[in-house]
Amino acid sequence: MQIFKFGGASVKDAEGVINLGRIVSKHQGNPLLVVISAMGKTTNLLEELVFAYAKHGGNAFDLLDRAKQYHHGIMEALFPDSSHPVYNDVANRFVEIEWILEDEPMDPLDYLYDQIVAVGELVSTTIVSHYLNTIGLQNAWVDARGLILTDNTYREARVDWTATESRIQSELPGILANQLVVTQGFIGSTSENFTTTLGREGSDYSAAIFASCLGAESVTIWKDVPGVLNADPKWFDQTELIPELSYLDAIELTYYGATVIHPKTIKPLQNKNITLHVKSFIDIDNGGTQIRATQESLPVPSFIFKVNQVLISILPKDFSFIVEDNLSDIFSRFHQHKIKVNMMHNSAVSFSVSVDNTGENVQGLLDDLKTRYDVQHQNGLELITIRHYNQQTIDRVLIEKAIIMELKDSYTCQLLVRKLTA
Repeated sequence: MQIFKFGGASVKDAEGVINLGRIVSKHQGNPLLVVISAMGKTTNLLEELVFAYAKHGGNAFDLLDRAKQYHHGIMEALFPDSSHPVYNDVANRFVEIEWILEDEPMDPLDYLYDQIVAVGELVSTTIVSHYLNTIGLQNAWVDARGLILTDNTYREARVDWTATESRIQSELPGILANQLVVTQGFIGSTSENFTTTLGREGSDYSAAIFASCLGAESVTIWKDVPGVLNADPKWFDQTELIPELSYLDAIELTYYGATVIHPKTIKPLQNKNITLHVKSFIDIDNGGTQIRATQESLPVPSFIFKVNQVLISILPKDFSFIVEDNLSDIFSRFHQHKIKVNMMHNSAVSFSVSVDNTGENVQGLLDDLKTRYDVQHQNGLELITIRHYNQQTIDRVLIEKAIIMELKDSYTCQLLVRKLTA
């Protein structure tokens, strides 16, 4: 039993879908479940649509038309016969958004987000499922919302593992015994059947959920990179492929911000000792990276870069010490505003953190904190994390940069820096 996950880049056009078919065809004869993300940048487009609709923007329908035309172009290349049922099926998926847009926005933004953005995965899997059927790969299209059950924390839903495992184990093995299954990443549903999402880039996590509940042999994530690299090629001209990683090192890398794997993916696989492969859909014969139970440590230093950081420094207004009560209150406010801390440091009288500058919710957090604390902040910073560092690796990333805050332990160095101006 294997799980394959294909991200948006792998199905961004007709050639990507055709390539997916080639990959899947090489694994006929064994039970296979295929998890697919929204095509290309569809999630970004639908996010823009949500915010336009919530703010009574007049371009929500224009954005929906853009999404329709993008997918229609892919379908025309894959299905020249305009009477093919895929056209009607995809149109019906988009109707779910049209129904929402016809009414004034009354529901909370996060709820609306999940109902609208999830359509991207429903459309992509509908197209892929039909295409696989046309090339002789008979498959069952399965709605993940009926299998992955969650609470109602919209946009960051928490999985009800007991209910999800029961549902998956009762419904999928019989189907997988006879044909491959095509389903969606990123989405689930509440007990009231409202759509939820598992967090941005959550399709990797979906694959891990299915693997854990089915006791799969392995999960393969197909990417546009050769595997897990020791740095993002956007930042380093010369990167190295890491052929094997322990679960622990993979968890640490994703925790600090490595984007090749979703942070929640590793733990369910580690719990069931399921191997994770990260491979290239461009060079499918390349071995990629294998993540499993091993005592081997990272063979090379690894670099993680997070730009557009905000340093927030928090001090009690009465010049007292930062104590446990302050920290509990501070973390509660971060949670309420859905702000993730990337780096933190506390002294006797202050608490400083680095966070992603996500816009309005960061400003909302700052305003909230100022009701109780003195708050200072700096924008435009960069957070560099080095696993298995040495002085040479630190010097390498500090060219024309000034250190604002630095944290080190035996294995990890974090540097919050600002670029030096000429």
